[in-house]
Amino acid sequence: MAEQNSTYNEDSIKSLEPREHIRLRPGMYIGKLGDGSAYDDGIYVLVKEVVDNSIDEHMMGHGKTIDIKITDHRVEVRDFGRGIPLGKVVDCVSKINTGGKYDSGAFQKSIGLNGVGTKAVNALSNYFKVQSYRDGKTKVAEFEKGVLTNDAKEIDSSQRNGTLIVFEPDNTIFKNYRFIPEFLQNQIWNYAFLNAGLTINFNGEKYHSENGLLDLLNRKTDPEETRYPVIHLKGEDIEVALTHTNQYGEEYYSYVNGQYTTQGGTHLAAFREAVVKTVREFYKKDFEAADIRTSIVAAVAVRVQEPVFESQTKTKLGSQNVAPDGPTMRTFINDFIKKALDDYLHRNPAVADALLKRILQSERERKDIAGIKKLANERAKKANLHNKKLRDCRVHYDDPKSDRRDESMIFITEGDSASGSITKSRDVQTQAVFSLRGKPLNCFGLTKKVVYENEEFNLLQHALNIEDGLEGLRYRKIVIATDADVDGMHIRLLMLTFFLQFFPDLVRNGHVYILDTPLFRVRNKKETIYCYSEEEKQKAVAKLGSKPEITRFKGLGEISPEEFAGFIGEDIRLDPIILKKETSISQLLNFFMGKNTPDRQNFIIDKLRVEKDIIMNEKEALIETEEQPVA
Repeated sequence: MAEQNSTYNEDSIKSLEPREHIRLRPGMYIGKLGDGSAYDDGIYVLVKEVVDNSIDEHMMGHGKTIDIKITDHRVEVRDFGRGIPLGKVVDCVSKINTGGKYDSGAFQKSIGLNGVGTKAVNALSNYFKVQSYRDGKTKVAEFEKGVLTNDAKEIDSSQRNGTLIVFEPDNTIFKNYRFIPEFLQNQIWNYAFLNAGLTINFNGEKYHSENGLLDLLNRKTDPEETRYPVIHLKGEDIEVALTHTNQYGEEYYSYVNGQYTTQGGTHLAAFREAVVKTVREFYKKDFEAADIRTSIVAAVAVRVQEPVFESQTKTKLGSQNVAPDGPTMRTFINDFIKKALDDYLHRNPAVADALLKRILQSERERKDIAGIKKLANERAKKANLHNKKLRDCRVHYDDPKSDRRDESMIFITEGDSASGSITKSRDVQTQAVFSLRGKPLNCFGLTKKVVYENEEFNLLQHALNIEDGLEGLRYRKIVIATDADVDGMHIRLLMLTFFLQFFPDLVRNGHVYILDTPLFRVRNKKETIYCYSEEEKQKAVAKLGSKPEITRFKGLGEISPEEFAGFIGEDIRLDPIILKKETSISQLLNFFMGKNTPDRQNFIIDKLRVEKDIIMNEKEALIETEEQPVA
């Protein structure tokens, strides 16, 4: 047997302090790290862990307002609850398994129970400050990367009771991070919807809801697209809202104790099952489950005693019971839906009629494409054996055993030259490439039948594995990688139309991105700077001085594989496709892809900037840069 280079003895066994362990294995505490381009990246989990504590205070009846301020790299959260007991301020934010939630009498249905969240935020921050205001006194403690740097004495204070947390995420752990406002706004709105009566002041804007999940669904849907008014049902420890629209797929928002469970869990599975069972019994017809749930938009929130989540980030509920000695989740939700939804449909015959029409329409559409779907799937299976369009990777998002599943991504490219550069420089473990033949079909206004009739769309659907929903999605990020010219923009628009038209859940759940590639390379003999905008180019020219060489990249195929590796590696820049609250998919697609030519022409004319204006702006910016005094 070959002799081993390393020895295994007592010196090999190491014990890490909790702070050291958090910094060494942050993923165990906050999920994936990321740079903020995905809604579930670590920096948003840090915000959530701090706000959760303020929400728990509100749920206990202490504090109706929370003030949140978030800038590029700094977060401030001030609540008006009871305030941390002053003698335990340091312990509560630095010692694992220290907190007030182990006393189930005080926090029966709290979000966080493990005493880990705020400690993880502290350990993963360059700067962390906690200040408690309590009964006319205040105490401050400050930390750097979890290490106490200032433990101030208690002093008098005239401020209202409560707690202030300030932190700046560690940029050596969250590299090149940025907070995306839309993700933060969605996060804050979720808190407002789930805590009717709570007011959150976020960056000077007020977030408030009086009607809970009813407000949430009204915000998520377009009234013109819903088939019937939102059904809103409330019971003890459960709240439900649902409607059907004209879109494809199923759209769910599920919550446990105020926590947005992005991956669902036992409560969502029970809800989906209960809706099907109740509808079948109401209409006395054995409809296909898919026909009942197609086009549904629903939200379900439950309160659970001592919830069990499948990870520290609490994105999926694992609890089988609503309380240690209570009914199963399945029984609890099924009993509620069976009575409440059945009663509602009996009292509202117009809604019951509209729901039936939507189900029958889904049934007809399914039967219409059954034949072509079978042939298309057979073709796709044969093509998959020698699919030249797909250069697959080894790690996939639907593999629960892989610790790199969140890194999996697929680049959708135009033509062979662009896909060639990416294929040669990609990470074959986590990055796949799907090459388009040219400009894909404009599928606006077409039915889902076209997904099976169009070979390219069908192959892409199979590559992503999304025919039956997102459960089997093979890539965490779907990245549209096109040239930054007119043709590239057109292809980008056509692909977004395809996803929004037939697979809107991909966009809503934060899976679709645009690859941001450099427009310019500015260099001299000593340094090379890649620039992603005119502004960055001007700064690079000012920095390098003495007329550096400037190269304008017109297409991805012009960038060498060696250079390209730097743009799709650790420093990759991705722009997420985000649907804002006021965005209606049907109206959006109709404006950009429909036949409203005059409206579109006027929009283009209003936004048009002629080349002369751009050149003048560049010259003015360069003159302004040259006039700046040298430091």
